[in-house]
Amino acid sequence: MYAIVEDSGTQIKVSTGDILEVDLRDVEGDTITLDNVLMIGGEGEPTLGTPYIDGASVAVEVLEEVKGDKIDVIKFKRRKGYRRKTGHRQRYLKVKVGEISAKKKTTKKKTAKKTTKKSDDE
Repeated sequence: MYAIVEDSGTQIKVSTGDILEVDLRDVEGDTITLDNVLMIGGEGEPTLGTPYIDGASVAVEVLEEVKGDKIDVIKFKRRKGYRRKTGHRQRYLKVKVGEISAKKKTTKKKTAKKTTKKSDDE
C-alpha cells in the first residue's frame, strides 16, 4: 500500500516502512500525522482526493534531526574585484513511515418510506 502526501508544498510518495527527510518543524512527542493525503493506492483501485482524501492520514515516527548537504552560494562580477562565497546547510527531520489509514467510504442505502393517508371517515 502506498500514498502520495503533500508536505510543505512538496508531494511525496510513501509506503509503510520508508525512511525519508521532511522539512524541520516543532514536534511534540515521537509521531507526526500527515493529513494532506492526495492519493492512496496499492490495493485494488486507487483512491483519489479532490484535492485531499477526507479522513485519510499517514502516521510517521520521528527518528532524528539531520543536516543536508552543504550548498555553496557564490557571487562574482568580473573585472570588479567582487567575490562573495557563503554556504548553507538545510536542517531536516528524518522520519519513518508507519501506518497509512483511510476512512472507508460507506454507501448508504436509501429506504423508501411508506406513508398511508388516513381518511377522515375513520
